[in-house]
Amino acid sequence: MARQPPSTPSNASVASASGFSYFHEGGSTSFWDPVAATTSHRRSLQSSSPSVAAVRGQNTYLMPASPAKGRRGSADYRPSIKRALGNVPACLVNASVTYCGNDQIYAFGGFDQFTDEVYNHVLRLNLSTLMWDLVDNYGDIPGVRMGHTASLYQGTKLLVFGGENEHREYLSDIVILDIQTSTWTQPDVRGPVPRGRARHASVIYEDKLFVIGGVTGESNSILDDLCYLDLKTWTWSRTWSFTPRFDHTAWVWGGRLWIFGGLGLDMERTTDLWWLDLKGSPSLEMSLARGIEETPGSLSRVTPSPGGALSPSQQLSSRSGGYAANSASVQIRSFVRRKPTAPGAISSLRFHSGPHVPSLLSGTHFHAYSSGVLLDLITPSETVRPYDCNLSSLELDSLRWQTLADGQEVFRPGYRWHYCTINEDGTKAWLLGCNIENSTNAGDDNQLNEVLCLDLEKYGLLGNNFFPESSEQNRILASERQGSPQHAGLGADLLAVFDQSPETGSGTDFIITADCDDQTVDEDTGQSTSPSALQAQPSPAFLSPTATTSAPIHVHRIILQARWPHFKRLYSAQMAEYHTKRMHIPEPYSVVRAFLYYLYSDSISDHPDYCSSIFDVAGMLVMANLYDMPKLRLLCVHRLSRELDVENAAIIWERAGRTNEDWLRRRAAQFCLANWGRVVRTAGFKSLNRQSLIELCEVVDTEGRIVAGPELEMVGALGSGTVASKRPRLTGNSLTEDMDELEGDEEDGMEL
Repeated sequence: MARQPPSTPSNASVASASGFSYFHEGGSTSFWDPVAATTSHRRSLQSSSPSVAAVRGQNTYLMPASPAKGRRGSADYRPSIKRALGNVPACLVNASVTYCGNDQIYAFGGFDQFTDEVYNHVLRLNLSTLMWDLVDNYGDIPGVRMGHTASLYQGTKLLVFGGENEHREYLSDIVILDIQTSTWTQPDVRGPVPRGRARHASVIYEDKLFVIGGVTGESNSILDDLCYLDLKTWTWSRTWSFTPRFDHTAWVWGGRLWIFGGLGLDMERTTDLWWLDLKGSPSLEMSLARGIEETPGSLSRVTPSPGGALSPSQQLSSRSGGYAANSASVQIRSFVRRKPTAPGAISSLRFHSGPHVPSLLSGTHFHAYSSGVLLDLITPSETVRPYDCNLSSLELDSLRWQTLADGQEVFRPGYRWHYCTINEDGTKAWLLGCNIENSTNAGDDNQLNEVLCLDLEKYGLLGNNFFPESSEQNRILASERQGSPQHAGLGADLLAVFDQSPETGSGTDFIITADCDDQTVDEDTGQSTSPSALQAQPSPAFLSPTATTSAPIHVHRIILQARWPHFKRLYSAQMAEYHTKRMHIPEPYSVVRAFLYYLYSDSISDHPDYCSSIFDVAGMLVMANLYDMPKLRLLCVHRLSRELDVENAAIIWERAGRTNEDWLRRRAAQFCLANWGRVVRTAGFKSLNRQSLIELCEVVDTEGRIVAGPELEMVGALGSGTVASKRPRLTGNSLTEDMDELEGDEEDGMEL
């Protein structure tokens, strides 16, 4: 029987697992390759670019200044769409789609909304070959279900909980699929089994499967339950009250359990963000003997009424299977045995509006957690076109929304996307859907035969590798953070001796100098005009700093060799630096010092002494590109995208262009256009060379013009109905945001 694709399949499961990855940068990134020489003091260091050469002297090595333009050729990034073959599944509703490592995506369950057929098939998509396979599975094969969750555990097990079967019975069982053997098992669980449910959220954290919310009962009552299954003892905890929600997303970050999206008691999409502190809550570690055990399957929700008081107690009737009947009203058993509020501090925040806050009232939304941010992906639907969509991110430490990409940069017309999943590294996401316009075969528009791959690193995301579990627990919200980042152990010891002269007993045995921060830049070439960068022979200024050479920076050779690949190659060739124990880098002193601080600390976080300015980060982006250091490059792109503002937008735009960071450059250009009147008055804009100024001005649309006075009133009346002021603004096809919205800080509106 032919199946039709659902218009907006609900509860598309987004599953991710924790893991680590090694980041690499594609493309032909140029780097310095030292060539050993047999002559005495003058050797040349060849670059992959023939136009740049290093000039060496007998006492020092002068690193070439960073070029005005990047040498890597790359086009703007656009996600690719690939066609999948094999046993392609239908566009089922409420199935689970989970990335399980090794380029494998597993799909399980779901139902056909036109035939009411519910499935328990296991299908596997190989992302390398783009082939769908129907997996032969064995053991305690679970029954058909939909609206369940599937979570990857220990890299080889898929934990399925709950769901709804073909008889509209809500399930509360745990079944486990061993991915390596395709065998199902059902563990012997203990403790108070939670109420059966569907369209809930689940997340694994510290060997605990947390289950939050969902719907249950004959009238689809919304649950506010929170409980967990200890995966070491297979024991259910007691059940607490959190917040009523279903079709939402849950994840753990910074020792906190977060939920976002979904529908609440009013059956409308919510913009509420909730989080629960897991650390420092003894109740979460409390044994069942010390807690109040509940009857399996009982519903004892306590939900405050709008006035803040609790509704009268109502006795629940029973039904077959031990489940209590539900109604839409608030229900409790008694004030003695009512379900307590979840332990730990509970906080919530509602986003009312803002230039980057995604609208949850239209379009098909997918949410996923990656590297300290929540991704919100609005995909096209029958009523939402690609240019109405976007990819946004919510920074969990600052609680600020950002727009990472517009819809037309991500989506192509004619496609519908039904499921989304993300890898354990948080660096790639996949959308599964179909082409509804150019189907070559009958029934293609009913299948998950199209795959859209998103490289999240291209949008400035670091990946979960930069947020290891050990350090993640110490991360707290930016509003609660005090002082500069703290380092412990060996890192603190190394920083204590960084840039300390040997006379202090620091053990430093190498000297690096840089250009002074206040030297000029040639307007035509964009390169340093410092005399020290042009001299073939080192000047005595190296030993006695002058206006063009900075003070010496004392470092350890062993640290540079271990952390800086270029230095290791240079030193292994026993070039002049090997004998003189010194080097000059013709970049600003503050940038070079911040770069060396990164080599010691593996961090570019704001530090009052070493990395106090975002301009230093922009300079380090150039050095990361120059020396082929992909991790530093990614860290710089991430921080620059987060701290983009009026004062530094022009500089970030120029540095991103120099290093061919197309996404960052495009984002900085859009910011400059939206804040043009203020950006052109900043010192950063005025410091650009002549060619960069021309290129930035050409970013403005050819139809763009300045609108002021009565004409601005007319534009405002057509757009929003009112105009707050008569300040001039820039108009054109590339400018979509009103200047009035962006006046002042870029903080999004929120209610605590």
